[in-house]
Amino acid sequence: MTELRTVVAGAGGRMGGANIRAVAASPGLKLVGAVDRPGASSIGKDAGTLAGIDALGVSVTDDISALLDQTDVIIDFTAPAATVALAKLAATKGIVHLIGTTGCSEADDAEIAAAAVAGARIVKSGNFSPGMVALAVLVEKAAQALPDYDVEVLEMHHNLKVDAPSGTALMLGEAAAKGRNISLKDHSVRVRDGHTGPREFGTIGFATLRGGNVIGDHMVILAGPSERIELNHRAQDRTIYANGAVRAALWAVHQPAGLYTMADVLGLND
Repeated sequence: MTELRTVVAGAGGRMGGANIRAVAASPGLKLVGAVDRPGASSIGKDAGTLAGIDALGVSVTDDISALLDQTDVIIDFTAPAATVALAKLAATKGIVHLIGTTGCSEADDAEIAAAAVAGARIVKSGNFSPGMVALAVLVEKAAQALPDYDVEVLEMHHNLKVDAPSGTALMLGEAAAKGRNISLKDHSVRVRDGHTGPREFGTIGFATLRGGNVIGDHMVILAGPSERIELNHRAQDRTIYANGAVRAALWAVHQPAGLYTMADVLGLND
């Protein structure tokens, strides 16, 4: 089997390190590049050493352009502006672009979708954990089966996370909205403060917690008149996301240009 030539974006971050380790451990992928933002302390360092493993002979750079002709896959858990730029570059070469970036705006998502139309093979997910993707399917089914139950999404992450609610929380909210056949944008409640009045029926609420080094805890609560259902997922190691990205890469390389999710990778959208 030919190894997929892989570039990891955001190499100096925690997910960047996890992705570098996962690529190095995968027999189907080969790390050929590592990229970080201009001025980052990681620039010039060996990607393997930076990720806490043996040196890989790949130095971190702030310029991906020289790598594009030798790249099959970009694994990207960075920031919205960087992700949009990478999606456009991926489209020019038909590269597989795995996007775990959260906090994207509607405009960002539109540009990413346009890159998929233009030739990129994009897998974008609020969470690359197979367990979390399976949970989202359960949330959709539960919300559909229990239309009169209130839905609340609770999430907690480490104290350095910059976007809220988390991409995973929004993914779970979207799953509940899909089960109810409603728009999450029009039915979500992101903030409650002061005299809010009674809960509006049919809304999907979000609560955000930040603290410590929590990797990612998520709970979806469906509360009825005489019972409460709680669907939980707790991430114990970032490796689950990186391994999910590797799995997505091995799947996406055989797909035509387009925009996919991890549910497609796992065959859960059939």
